[in-house]
Amino acid sequence: MASGNRVSGPDDSASELSAPVPSVSTVRPPSRRRWWWIGGGVVLAGALAASWFALPIRTVEVTGKQHLNAERVRELAGLTPDFGWLYYGAWRARGLLADPWVLSAAVTRRFPDTVTVQVNERRPVARWQKANGTVVGLALDSTVLPTTPEENAGLAALPLIQGWGPSRLGDALKVLGALGGYNVESVAYTPTGLRVKLPAGSVWSGDLKSLLKYAGSIGMYPKQNINIYPWGVSVQE
Repeated sequence: MASGNRVSGPDDSASELSAPVPSVSTVRPPSRRRWWWIGGGVVLAGALAASWFALPIRTVEVTGKQHLNAERVRELAGLTPDFGWLYYGAWRARGLLADPWVLSAAVTRRFPDTVTVQVNERRPVARWQKANGTVVGLALDSTVLPTTPEENAGLAALPLIQGWGPSRLGDALKVLGALGGYNVESVAYTPTGLRVKLPAGSVWSGDLKSLLKYAGSIGMYPKQNINIYPWGVSVQE
């Protein structure tokens, strides 16, 4: 009996391939809340733009000025005719403080189109002769006040501060403040002290604290040359 080899072939059953299912993004119309936000933003932007043009600054009032003119104050304060009244405030007026003459300022708005600027100016209390010989006006806080030659002539009656060595400008101004009632003519400073010239007599001290301490008693020695030390006062004819 002959035997034969049986060759088994592949299974006749076919495997079924499933095709990939495409992903579908669901697109939904914007919600009503989103439309409210978009619409509200558009309306708000339109209202802001309308208020800018509908409420311009038409009237500017400047008070308190002594040295500066009204036009200069308006320029420093950023008060241009096309600027919106509703949006004007201290942030816009801060340019006023860039001018040495302006110590402080207050800004007030009045509906519908008026802005009032109250200026508090520095005033010159002394003349300062610099190392190069130039003489300028000084405020009590040591601020140099720019002046024209004509204006400098008007400051001639003010006390003159001068000196050499390290600057003692602040000390000299403190002395002027303490002796303001004695018609001080000049204050000279050196590394060793300060000398105050009065209409009749003088005051010298090597110690600022001592000078300020005894400033009130200077009137007891009219027309005398007074030397003030930490331990006491010396009076000379």
